[in-house]
This record gives sequence, C-alpha cells and structure tokens, in this order.
Amino acid sequence: MHFFCEQCKKEYPVATHSFQCECGGLFRLYQSAMDAKDVHDKVTLGEMPTPLLPRMMDGRRFYFKMEDRQPTGSFKDRGAKRLIGELAHIGIDKVALDTAGNAGAAVAAYAAAAGIACRVYVPDDVSAERVKQIAAYGADIVRVPNGRAHTMAMAQEELGDAYYASHIYNPLFIDGVKSMAYEIYDQLGGTVPDYIFVPIGNGTMLLGLYQGFEEIGRLPHFVGVQSTKCAPVVDAFHGLPRTPYRHTIAETIRVEDPPRMEAILWALRSSQGDAIAVEDGAILTAAKALGERGIYAELTAAAALAGARAFFAEGMPDNYRVVVPIPGSGLKR
Repeated sequence: MHFFCEQCKKEYPVATHSFQCECGGLFRLYQSAMDAKDVHDKVTLGEMPTPLLPRMMDGRRFYFKMEDRQPTGSFKDRGAKRLIGELAHIGIDKVALDTAGNAGAAVAAYAAAAGIACRVYVPDDVSAERVKQIAAYGADIVRVPNGRAHTMAMAQEELGDAYYASHIYNPLFIDGVKSMAYEIYDQLGGTVPDYIFVPIGNGTMLLGLYQGFEEIGRLPHFVGVQSTKCAPVVDAFHGLPRTPYRHTIAETIRVEDPPRMEAILWALRSSQGDAIAVEDGAILTAAKALGERGIYAELTAAAALAGARAFFAEGMPDNYRVVVPIPGSGLKR
C-alpha cells in the first residue's frame, strides 16, 4: 500500500513523514481500505457501527448519525483506528500530532492500544475536559499559545523521529472516516441521503464522507456549517470578504485557515451543496433541542443542526432524507 499524489501521481511509502508532494499536491491512498483485508484488527477499542436515529424537529424528520457512541466519544475514532492500525502493522513506534481535542483523544487512545508512544500538541485555550481525556491515555501533552495554526506549526517543527499522525492531511485517517458513508448508506436501506449537514473546521468529516459516497457512486448534497464568528469556508464558498475571527463556543470547528480549503470547497461544490454560518445563540438553541430529544451532544453537533434548521427555514419536502452527524459527545463540553 502506498500514498500517491493527487496532482502528479508520484508514489510514496505509507511511512513518509510528510503528506504534501514536492509538486505541492496532497496524497491519497493507492489502495482503498475498503478493498483490502484488514491486517491489523488487533488494534481495536471495540468500535462498532453507530446508530442513525430518526427524530422529528420543527415538523421535519432528521436522521442523527450518533458518532458520540464511538469508543473515545467522537467520529475521529474511525480515522484513528485506520491510521494507528496501519502504523502498528509497519512498525512505527512513536507518533505526534496537533489537535483541538477530539483527534488527540482518538489517536492517543488507539496509540495506547497499539503500544505506540504519543505526543499531542493542543492550543492553550482548549477545554480542560478534552485535555484531561487525552492525558488519561498516557500521551505527552504540549500546550501552545496563539491559536490552532501555531499549534500545527510547532508540532511539525518539533516532530523529530516521530511519525506525524495528522488527521488533516493523512490519507489513512480520511480513509477510516469514509466508513461512516457506507454505514449511512446501509442504514438508509441502500440509498444515499439527499442532504448531509457537516460542521466544518479542518474538514476531516466532510472529506471522509465525500470519499465514501464517491466510491458508492452518488453524492448527497453536502452543506458545510460554521459559526458566524469563525466562517472562512462560508466566506470562500460564497466569495464574501473574510469575516474577522472571534471566539466561538463551537471550539472544535474554530479553525481560522483550514489547510485543505481547496479540497473542502471542491467537495461542497461537486455535490451541488452549500455553506452556511449560524450564530452561537442558534447553536445553543439547537443543543437544547437535541437534549430534549435525548441527545447530549457537543456544541459542534448542535451547530450542524442549527445549520439544517436555518437552511430549511422555509420548509423541507417530506420525502427528503436529511442526515445531521453528531460528531462528539456532550461529555466533552
């Protein structure tokens, strides 16, 4: 199995420490995980398919993909299992990554299961609950001031002999996330949903879902959702002036400059989708609505629901199948 450059098609070994080609292109897997025998099943935390819960809201039916049921409480476990399983298989014994929380917890947990040393760089304003969870898996934590971009830069500068286990760039991580698309397809009886509302920070969930549905053969309309206080994707998608960054309660999508912006915009436009920004007040209202239906979700999930409610404010056809992922548990707030 190799990585290949999306632009010039040059091949690289999986053990490479960089995920950008000399030509500037990004890597993908040469062979899909869905087509290959999984040779590293021993690296597991007991993960299983997550429920797709139908719930009525505003007189409309939404399907909530319950990724909070994953072993560490977020969808990032899909990518972490795939990535760490392969790294363990080829003999990598040390990894490092930068994260706003969920990816750090997922990679640290699977690294612990595989006996791989893990160092995690986090912005210094990440919630204490997220840092506490990462530390519980035995990872070394480095707090970095001045935001998410500085955290990524420091992780790369101090990589040393560790493998850069990036959930943003690494094709193995995206290859794991795409399994969510196959589950949704099966859970809807072999059909593709009409819309999926995806909260977007670095775009990991969107790119994984896009790759999965592209392999299935039909794309849903993807609608990217961000906070009005940090909406670089929405601005770029609609050709708007850049929104000045402000602190938002949806911390896991608080990414001022998504490194894979071009890929994110390609996925949204190729699916004839859209991008929408919602106020923090609407996110809190959506979180309350989810709780009243038995779903305790992190605020990023509430942002996705707030986006769906705003998008269909004028009504929604009864036969539409609209999926709203619940990326992480409310216990991470």
